[in-house]
Amino acid sequence: MAETKTEQQPRTARRTLIGIVTRDKTLKTRRVEIQRLVKHPRYGKYIKRRTVCYAHDEKNESHIGDTVEIMESRPLSKLKHWRLIRVIKQAPAAVQLQELPKV
Repeated sequence: MAETKTEQQPRTARRTLIGIVTRDKTLKTRRVEIQRLVKHPRYGKYIKRRTVCYAHDEKNESHIGDTVEIMESRPLSKLKHWRLIRVIKQAPAAVQLQELPKV
């Protein structure tokens, strides 16, 4: 006789990242940039690098310039593989009116 497990297996640990919202024009989707510093292998100088993630924002609560925390999830669309957890810090109103400069 096959035994059935009644207890649920714990979810695997999912990555969480903190970044800044750079685009909020689409409905329920935010473009989040994560900045990091990488040491150059030969010269030792630190170089700025960025990672762009598209995150699902169910309630449309984040806007341009907000610092947000996102969590890895199953693929939600062609580009979206992240989900918004919370808005850590809201941007000032002046930043929300104009887009951030492209890097």
